[in-house]
Order: sequence, then structure tokens, then C-alpha cells
Amino acid sequence: MTPGEPLIRWDWIASHLDEFAFRLGEHFELTVIAVGVGLVIAFALSLLILRAPRTEGPITWVSGTLYTIPSLALFALLVPYTGFTVLTAEIGLVSYTLLILIRNIVRGIRGIPADVREAAVGMGYAPREILWRIELPLALAVIFAGIRVATISTIGLVTVTALIGQGGFGFLILTGMQRSFFTTEMIAGAVLSVALAGAADALLVLLQRRLTPWTRAA
Repeated sequence: MTPGEPLIRWDWIASHLDEFAFRLGEHFELTVIAVGVGLVIAFALSLLILRAPRTEGPITWVSGTLYTIPSLALFALLVPYTGFTVLTAEIGLVSYTLLILIRNIVRGIRGIPADVREAAVGMGYAPREILWRIELPLALAVIFAGIRVATISTIGLVTVTALIGQGGFGFLILTGMQRSFFTTEMIAGAVLSVALAGAADALLVLLQRRLTPWTRAA
């Protein structure tokens, strides 16, 4: 930023709308893949924990360790093996979703009253039917809380992947810093990232309310 230059150049903003749209798509794609893959893995590990409680300690330890590794350090460890690729970004992003999602899935299902399960068994439900027709619907509110947290944190972490050639809106922040701290580009990247996180959270809340109307009534 040079002396006398305005903090935000609106003419630059207007002339780069196509760039913003492209970065939005990139940011959205990286986030959806990370949360989607993370949810599948977390669901499988959560079922393992529920069926074999002894596995909870090791699974929680591994996912917790991954969660505590700084993102830059994790990407630095991955780059020599997977390069500056989407795969590198997604391995890191997925890793950070696991602890959040596993905890919420397990807590949500374990929080279902025992008499509800007993009633389902008495009605002749098989274990798989109890899971899909009783436990998951009742645990959905808690699970969605984890999905919301994982999604918002992933949107924030996607900006860091700009350092390995990805990044969505983070790319704007990085290039703005490289251009002698061009504040317009930096602010645009930051504001759009925050806006995307807010919009994603709002959409997930609406989806949760649509899928769990009984919680809204309560």
C-alpha cells in the first residue's frame, strides 16, 4: 500500500468480480469435499466406537493429535509426498474435521434415553433399523451442531491452503500481501471468507430445522 492510496479501491473490486466468483467456487469445493469426506470417515469411526467402546481411546487420541497439529506444519509434512495439490489440501482439511464430528456423533447417539432403545427392541426393530430409524434421527440435532462447527472451521482453514497453491479466498489475501500489502485485495479475501462462513452456517441451520422439525416445536 502506497501513501495516499485509499484503503479500498472500489474500481478494482468491480473489475475483479469474475475472480471473486472463481475463488468462491474453489473455496466452496474444497470445503464441501473436506466436510463430506470427514463426515463419512467420522461416521464409520463413531459406529466402531459405539460397537467396540475400547476403540474410543485410540481413535480419540489419533483424531485429537491431528487436530492439534498446526496447519502450516501439517501441510509442510505432506507436500514432499503429495506435492502442491488439492490432495494435500484435502488430507489436512479432512484431518481437522474428524475430532469435532466424531465427538458429536458419538455424544448424540449415546444421549438417546435407554428406554427409547428398549421400546424399539420390543417392537421388533433390528439393530440396523434402530440405528437408522431411531438413533440417528434423534441424534441429528447434536450431529448437525458438529457439522456446523466443522464447516465454519474448514472455511477458515481453506484460506491457509493458499500457501500450497489452493486456498479460494485465501489466494486473494496471499497475493494482496505479496503486492506490497495491497489492502483492497486482502480485505476482499477476508470479508468474502467471513461472509461465506456466515452463509454456510445459516444454510445449515435452515437444513437442520427442516430435517428436525420436532426440535423447533420443542
